[in-house]
This record gives sequence, C-alpha cells and structure tokens, in this order.
Amino acid sequence: MSTENIELMRMARKSLDRKWVLAIGTYLVYVLLTIAIQAVTAIFNFAGLISLIITGPLLVGVNIFFLNIYRDHQAGVENLFEGFQNFMNAFAAYLLMLVFIILWALLLIVPGIIAAISYSQTLFLLADDPTLGPMDAIDKSKAIMEGYKMKYFRLTLRIFGLTLLCILTLGIGFFFLLPYTQVVMAAFYEDIKNGPNHMEME
Repeated sequence: MSTENIELMRMARKSLDRKWVLAIGTYLVYVLLTIAIQAVTAIFNFAGLISLIITGPLLVGVNIFFLNIYRDHQAGVENLFEGFQNFMNAFAAYLLMLVFIILWALLLIVPGIIAAISYSQTLFLLADDPTLGPMDAIDKSKAIMEGYKMKYFRLTLRIFGLTLLCILTLGIGFFFLLPYTQVVMAAFYEDIKNGPNHMEME
C-alpha cells in the first residue's frame, strides 16, 4: 500500500533538515547553468537544439542529487553532471518522452497529460539504474505508474497550491519550493518503485 501524499511531503521536508542550503544552492547552479547555456547558444541561433541535447542528462543528474538528499546519501553539486556519464540513454529517453507526449497531445490534451504522467518516472529510473535502455526506462515508468496516475496528479495539485502561495511572497518562496518539489518527487518515486506493479516486472 502506497504512502499518502501528505506523508510523502512531510518525509521530504524532514529529509531536507540541515540540507536546505545545499539543496537550494545546487538547484540554483542547475538553473544558472541552464540559463547560461541558453544565452550563449542563442547567439548562434541553435539554443533549442542544445537545450534538447543536454536537458535529459542534466535532469538525470538533478534526479540523482535529490534522490541522494532524500535517501540521506552523500549529495553534492557534482551529482548534476553524473547524467552525462550515461549521455546517450538519458538523451534518447528524454527525446522519446517528448515525441510520445506530443503525439498523444495531438489527439487531445488529456491523453497528452496522461502520457506525461505515465512517463514521469523515466529519468528517475535512469538515475537509479544507468544500465536501462531508453525504451526500457519508459516502459518501466509506465508499468510502475499503473494505479498511481491519479495519486501523482493529486500530488502535483498540492504543489500547485504551494506555488500560488509563493507568488504572495514576491517570488522568494520559490527558492524553497523548487528544490522541495524535487525531493517530494524523489519521495514519490521511492514510494512506488518497489510496489506490486514493479515486482511483477522482475
């Protein structure tokens, strides 16, 4: 039986005890790195292509960092670049996710949203197991999300509510919310990855 979302959020806050500075600082490095690459490559008019190429590996690195935070493992800024050690799988998985989501969204918005939720654990799975192929990670994400799509959707609604509150803080709250959200998603992944749907695949 999965953990209630409110409890996952509490567990995420607890895992950030004495790690807020590290989490916020590392997330800022990720954001600034992304902005810098976009700014530099925009000069040469291929910012979109570079973004497409590096986003998958970078997000895998982000997931590695926040999984380490949640699991109380050694975490550091260097985790952000670990996704590039598995560059081809991370890039291909991210590209395939985008293609599949766009194709589903061409039918209707709702199928596109459902597809995005189904594939939401793909990069966490690659962060956990770099030996997975792109389609293996996508298929595994779809499998472990069976029965948990509505749970995930409700979790995103809770986070959206916090986003509205952050607006009232003139944006300052986002410095805390964005890394916190990443830890919450790591907690969600950790909660469902060994569930019955996953075990059936082994």
